[in-house]
Amino acid sequence: MLILSRKSGQTFHIGEDIHITITEVSGDKVKIGIEAPRQMSVLRDELVQVKTSNLEAVAAADKTALRSLAANLKQKEKNKTPNP
Repeated sequence: MLILSRKSGQTFHIGEDIHITITEVSGDKVKIGIEAPRQMSVLRDELVQVKTSNLEAVAAADKTALRSLAANLKQKEKNKTPNP
């Protein structure tokens, strides 16, 4: 892990396309600005963890049960009568 010391307003670069600017330092919080290509995903670590756990849950899900649930939902949708 690379550890850098930067002051508010200073920038560092990752490769040619990513620029990180320290916008504010206040107590134990640091605000940063990230300039990166639009197609590049920038996620906080806790969101990556949620995404990973959701993907693991989907992989572990019983495919037969999911198909049955989908069929039941489709049937319920067909049985709905439109409101006048």
